[in-house]
Amino acid sequence: MPSQTNNKPELEEFLRHRIAARGAMPFVEFMEHCLYHPQWGYYVAPRQRIGKQGDFFTSSSVHFVFGRLLFRQLQQMAELLGGEDFTLVEQGAGEGHLALDILDAAAAEDSELYQRLHYVLSEVGADSRRRQEQLLERHLQAGRVRWAAFDEIDSLEGVFLSNELVDAFPVHLVEQTGEGLREIHVAWRDGSFHEELLPLSTPQIENYLTALGIRLPVGNRAEVNLAAVRWMEELAGKLRRGFVMTIDYGYPAAELYSPLRRNGTLMCYHRHQSSENPLENVGYQDITSHVDFTTLQRCGEPLGLLPLFFGPQYRFLMGLGFVEMLMELEARETDPNRARNLRLTLKNLIMPETGMGETFKALVQGKGVGAPELLCRRAISDIRLPMV
Repeated sequence: MPSQTNNKPELEEFLRHRIAARGAMPFVEFMEHCLYHPQWGYYVAPRQRIGKQGDFFTSSSVHFVFGRLLFRQLQQMAELLGGEDFTLVEQGAGEGHLALDILDAAAAEDSELYQRLHYVLSEVGADSRRRQEQLLERHLQAGRVRWAAFDEIDSLEGVFLSNELVDAFPVHLVEQTGEGLREIHVAWRDGSFHEELLPLSTPQIENYLTALGIRLPVGNRAEVNLAAVRWMEELAGKLRRGFVMTIDYGYPAAELYSPLRRNGTLMCYHRHQSSENPLENVGYQDITSHVDFTTLQRCGEPLGLLPLFFGPQYRFLMGLGFVEMLMELEARETDPNRARNLRLTLKNLIMPETGMGETFKALVQGKGVGAPELLCRRAISDIRLPMV
């Protein structure tokens, strides 16, 4: 899998020098520099990443309904936690669309909660923070928004929210060979980046798969997200009492590492075009892999993070009132064409095949909150459609 020449020149030169000085680097290090280099990384350098003019869509960029539904769950969590203040931390908030929709919903639907809400954004890129400040200006002026580095967050009582964050953590890329498990490294030769299969850079990779009871068939590739393990352990340490809500695309481990998934799940996105080659468009494309939700739960439980809900996004959103909200919005729309477009747009959030409804999952964990019956767990049979 050699690279193409459409790379960010400064980042390409940086990577070439690292490889020349130290030899081929593990893919996880290559991915980390491509996405998070402090000057030229994809998520750090100024760039339109989300929406029609960017490289991909997220659930929050599809429609404000996503944020309004999440607010319903957050309302219940705030009530369960009690206290004078309610702190909500969102890590990797992109341009701030989800934060805006949640804050708008709070201001419009629950002024009392809005006045005691502290929305904390944890962001790595100055460009993203600048866009967030512009988008959230009204709520910033109202004193409801602030920014904090992840390392600065500690002893949190509240909710930790992420939407499409874990999929962008750098991953180890491995392949099962006849001689055993090998790790993909990135080398430079003949004017481009190339793969090399070398011994594992850390025994933690094999330990991770062994703990899941996974042995890949010869020839199969897979991703191992050790960063997600560290992240979950750090979250558990930072959260004194409250909830962790993780929304992302992924699977339970048995499905993620299925023998049928021979090439793993690594994907790249550039101007709404997908590819499986992370060695091209270096610095200009997003690189992602599907999340192992089994490991997130297994890591959290011994540290006090108990799973309260896990399921596909369509089930999560329907429990929070997706169908009722769709019908209410349609009833307000007098133009039949606009009503139809609204329906088609919102279907992207729940459709299992062509939309985000099945591949995206929601995991809610709680610490020190018991086992509450969360709104998102509402049975479909309990949904009562509004009279319109």
